[in-house]
Parts: sequence; structure tokens; C-alpha cells
Amino acid sequence: MPLVLLPAMGCDGQLWARQVVDLGDVAHPELGDLTVDDTLAGMAARVLAHAPPRMAVAGVSLGGYVALEMIRQAPDRIERVALFGTRASMEMRVRTVGEQGLLATAPHADPMLTPIVSGPVQAMVERVGADVFERQQRALLARPDLDPAIAAVRIPALVAVGDRDRICLPEDAAALAQRIAGADFHILRHCGHLAPIERPGEVTMLLRAWLQGATEQPRRVTRKAT
Repeated sequence: MPLVLLPAMGCDGQLWARQVVDLGDVAHPELGDLTVDDTLAGMAARVLAHAPPRMAVAGVSLGGYVALEMIRQAPDRIERVALFGTRASMEMRVRTVGEQGLLATAPHADPMLTPIVSGPVQAMVERVGADVFERQQRALLARPDLDPAIAAVRIPALVAVGDRDRICLPEDAAALAQRIAGADFHILRHCGHLAPIERPGEVTMLLRAWLQGATEQPRRVTRKAT
């Protein structure tokens, strides 16, 4: 199945590098470009214009909102959707490029992983650059009411979030999952905002099951041990 992967704000394809390789036997992964437009509608339209006629879509944060907008614009083309670190709330928390990068990595991710993760994340932020980050920030600040897009989700859906995510809190993601009928909700332990690079193996496992139809089973909620 064609699989379109959408990055988070200030990130590039390196965010999904492991999944591109590890899911090659069950999907045809490709990256969507979220660097040109300054509205979610424009980003979604651009991705759709370059995507296969039918596809699965997975997005992190900004990429998740674009995925929802893609469903709103072209519901017949999206076969399943995976949303990581994506909130249903319209509340915005404005941040600089540096703040976004720091929040995504330390100290909210697993302290043992932070030295490994923070370098690649900061390198992505530098490659993407401040101009793109500002466009993406404007797109999020001006994003339309998400209710119609969320209500339009009638396909197998996965909603996942890191238990240490401070950009999209676990309760934020849980609220989104509750609004999507039959959504599979998963909490990744010792993980911050950028799950595909922080917990690549677990994210690959979740996406593999989602691509192979596991999300058509009853809702599963996985929580960290207390």
C-alpha cells in the first residue's frame, strides 16, 4: 500500500528514516512536503497533488493536522490514518524554533535516549530553517476548526502519543482518539513528542499492525505501568 509520511514542524524526512526502511516489505513509503505552504489546506492540497490515487497517511504533530485536512479534502483517497502527537484542541502554544526542538527532546524524552535523539533533531531544525518553521507556525496558528475533519474520519485510525510529550499531552491525544470511532489508542513509554525517531522500533511495530488491518479490531489502550 502507498504510505505517505508527514513530518512534524521543523522536521524533515529524517524523522521517518527508520520506518521508510523497516516498512518497505508491507508498504511503499514516501514523504510529503510541508515546507512550501503557510496553511494546512495548502499543505494538504500539495501532498494530495503528488500522492498516489489511494494511500495510507501517517503524520506527527503538524503532519497529523495535515493528514486530517487531507481526509477532509479527499476522503475517498485516504484508506487509513495514523496520528502521532496530534491534539483535537485548537489551543496553541507559540514557541520559537529552539524551544520547539528542546521540548521535543529533553528533558521530556527518556534521559537515556536524549543524547542520541537531540543531535539528529537539532540537525533537522537547522536543515529546515527558520523561514520554513515560521510558515509552518503560521499554518498552525491559522488552522481552521478541526471538528469537520475529525468527524470525517471513517477509516481505520491509530492515535499514539509519548507518555512524556509536553507538546501534545497524553490526555490531549486521548481526547482525539475518543472522537474517532474505533480508533486504536496507544501510549509509548519513555517517549517525548517525536515518536518515530525516539521509539523507532515500537512505532514501526504499531504502523505494521495498522497497515495490516489490526486497527479494525476493538479499541486497545496501552498505558504505562504505575
